[in-house]
Amino acid sequence: MMDKIAALQSLTPGAEWTFHGDELEWHDTEQTRPTDSAISTEVTRLQTVYDSQLYARTRKAKYDLLNQDEMRYDDVKNSTTTWIDAIDAIKVAHPKPE
Repeated sequence: MMDKIAALQSLTPGAEWTFHGDELEWHDTEQTRPTDSAISTEVTRLQTVYDSQLYARTRKAKYDLLNQDEMRYDDVKNSTTTWIDAIDAIKVAHPKPE
């Protein structure tokens, strides 16, 4: 879940600020403090981007479970397509949104 901290880091990289509870205290003298509306809009934008990448995060987790180097070696050695078949099955199970 995206939050105000992620939004501030995105909107004002390297800026100096702190939170006291839910209150933002702005310390930076070089960057202007974003408005609450700008922060809220950025939280929404970042969450939308994050949500749109669920398929990629899921695929990566599934790919990481495969012993891909050994699968590729065995496929070359045995003239099989086990690795390609496993990758294709993951892509079918977790398709990229259009």
